[in-house]
Amino acid sequence: MTDQQPYVLVLYYSRYGATAEMARQVARGVEQSHRLVARLRTVPPVAACTQTAAPPVPEDGAVYCTEDDLSNCAALALGSPTRFGNMAAPMKHFLDGTGSLWQQGALAGRPAGVFTSTASLHGGQETTLLTMMMPLLHHGMLITGLPYTEPALSSTRSGGTPYGPSHLAGDGSQPITDEERALCQALGKRLAGVAERLGATD
Repeated sequence: MTDQQPYVLVLYYSRYGATAEMARQVARGVEQSHRLVARLRTVPPVAACTQTAAPPVPEDGAVYCTEDDLSNCAALALGSPTRFGNMAAPMKHFLDGTGSLWQQGALAGRPAGVFTSTASLHGGQETTLLTMMMPLLHHGMLITGLPYTEPALSSTRSGGTPYGPSHLAGDGSQPITDEERALCQALGKRLAGVAERLGATD
């Protein structure tokens, strides 16, 4: 960690905006702690070499994540839309490039959580969340899900799992429900609280 104010990195990829909105809600939960701040970052899209490369800075939304953003975080919230029951390729591509941090054990012992958005309720929310955990476990991170002490987990009729927040986006027009919003904020608050108890703010 550096001497700057400790932060929870909220790292996401979003194609149509639903995962980005979830990330903003997670960030609101982080900042309920008053001792850690949220740092929103995204990853660039991937494309075949025959396609035009994306600009080095996104036109809107969060800036692209750097290795320093990741290595210096007190905790990590990782978000991606579902692609065939797995995370989207841009997020997987980014994580595949973190081998040097893995070799250093740079993220070992830090809390992490995951969140996702899908077009259909049974479109792979849980498998996406579980497979997103795999690289984090390889990094030695401590996975924090959402316990059933969160009331919204029992009352939701849309997204929400004990593995992490989820959102039912439909064709992209369905807004985040009150329960989904509460669970996103709960994840952010939980990550910040665990990071504090692990000494991130000492």
